[in-house]
Amino acid sequence: MASKGWAAFPHPNKAFDYAGDKLAKAWKDLHAGDQEPFPDDKHVAALLKVNPKLGKDAGAIAQQLQDAWRAFHRGDFHEAFEQGTVLKALGASVAIKAGGIHATYLLDGDKAKTTRYEALIALAEDAIAALPKQANSHYRHAFAVGRLSQTISITKALAQGLAGKVRQSLDATLDLAPKHAEAETALGLYHAEIVGKVGGMLAKLTYGASASEAEKHLKQALKLTPTSPIAWIEYGNGLMLLHGDKREDEVAEAWDKAAKLKPRDAMEALDAGWAKEQLE
Repeated sequence: MASKGWAAFPHPNKAFDYAGDKLAKAWKDLHAGDQEPFPDDKHVAALLKVNPKLGKDAGAIAQQLQDAWRAFHRGDFHEAFEQGTVLKALGASVAIKAGGIHATYLLDGDKAKTTRYEALIALAEDAIAALPKQANSHYRHAFAVGRLSQTISITKALAQGLAGKVRQSLDATLDLAPKHAEAETALGLYHAEIVGKVGGMLAKLTYGASASEAEKHLKQALKLTPTSPIAWIEYGNGLMLLHGDKREDEVAEAWDKAAKLKPRDAMEALDAGWAKEQLE
């Protein structure tokens, strides 16, 4: 279902509908990459205890959060974004993921993307202030800032200090959730993009970035989530940033793996679809 300014997800699939108990059963697989805790009454009650300003009725909030994630997984990204935004810091994780994945694949033009990512960064900053012990408060911030930096050129991003913000948020994520595969991928790309842009020596001296660290983090993500299309896609992207055409066979192999994986939800379908397009 399309909404104003939000292009509809182009590959609806009944398999991506996690109605009722299906969501809880599939949660571990769906969230292997981002380590998002299942938003049941118990989890929400614990968050409300940490920050009572966020709401009162844990049961009702848990239901709303689960519905927002159901919308995300089936590809109703605007609905997921809206439902998450209403819940403020409690829903920031789903809102930012929905808004960001939609912007990456279904939003045209850097200007529109920049505006979207800036809005997502504001949501993430509020989440970090309200729930600093939640790994994804920090990860979604790194994700939104990282995507913003890709819309404005790496040179501009480095000049604005965005790289440092991404690094700080990713370090905080991995301190709180050491098995966070998406953060490992993002950290690998952080190293790869800087090395690719400024060269090995300057990358090391100025940003503490290196090709060996890039590959280490990208491989760690593959180890944690071998069936995740995005882990393979970004591994290929990282190799290309670091080595150009020298390892193009490995890049193609990584994208081929991503393209052949069976998507579990709308995001993975978009990821796998992107990989297929690169190989055509």
